[in-house]
Amino acid sequence: MVDHEPVTKAVVPAAGLGTRFLPATKATPKEMLPIVDKPAIQYVVEEAVGAGLNDVLLITGRGKRPIEDHFDRAYELEEALRAKDDPERLAAVRESSELANVHYVRQGEPKGLGHAVHCARQHVGDEPFAVLLGDDLIDARDPLLKRMLEVRAQFGGSVVALMEVEPEQVSLYGCAAIEPTDEDDVVRVTNLVEKPVPGEAPSRWIIIGRYVCDPAVFDVLAKTPPGRGGEIQLTDALMTLAQRDRSQGGPVHGVLFRGRRYDTGNKLDYLRTVVQFAADRPDLAAEFLPWLREFVAKQDES
Repeated sequence: MVDHEPVTKAVVPAAGLGTRFLPATKATPKEMLPIVDKPAIQYVVEEAVGAGLNDVLLITGRGKRPIEDHFDRAYELEEALRAKDDPERLAAVRESSELANVHYVRQGEPKGLGHAVHCARQHVGDEPFAVLLGDDLIDARDPLLKRMLEVRAQFGGSVVALMEVEPEQVSLYGCAAIEPTDEDDVVRVTNLVEKPVPGEAPSRWIIIGRYVCDPAVFDVLAKTPPGRGGEIQLTDALMTLAQRDRSQGGPVHGVLFRGRRYDTGNKLDYLRTVVQFAADRPDLAAEFLPWLREFVAKQDES
């Protein structure tokens, strides 16, 4: 396969149960929780499209039908908004259905991220592809995915996004052992450890939810046994590819990301994300920020 084959497809795993947000996620997919007025998963799809990936496959599961409805047309709602002469809201409603060519496949069993990615094999075929996790939102002003695609075109193989965190946070993520390259923001990944034991991590650079994968990862995933947590881990498959050369689907490089990342994977970080997005909105900030300052001041006084 040609190393410089362009990446055109994005895979977005969205089959998780969202147990950290119960009871809200009992009937509503976690990916549909709003960041102000737009569901988190729409930001992820917009990021893929912004990087030139218009073919998006969502890996869903039981109870995820609202995600499909969101990216579909809503004719009755559109007609009601048109009758009210409300072009602004009409455009907002139609935006999600016109973003990309969105496809769906179900992950029958929750066997981990590696298994979810393997579910994309038939759709992706023998092409490189991007994987975007919905818990991580990357600020549109920091084009991380575009940079990762450039690195894939330059080096071949697979590419992961890496971000430096405090030592006490490393054990919450997959962590990379790295060595420098001639590019300031690019490293060669020599090892990957999923949620390392505190004090035994190979570095402070953790994998955040963006990957560009060589299609060789599918054969590796098919043979990868359950790892951490009894699940098939994508990091285990990438660790195998990291030991290979370009002719066998390797190596693995990392892009050192120092931009703005927002976490929506737990309640506290989700609340922080909503506040940050609201503070950045021109239509909200003028009223929201003074209220927020006053609220914080009152909390400090009490």
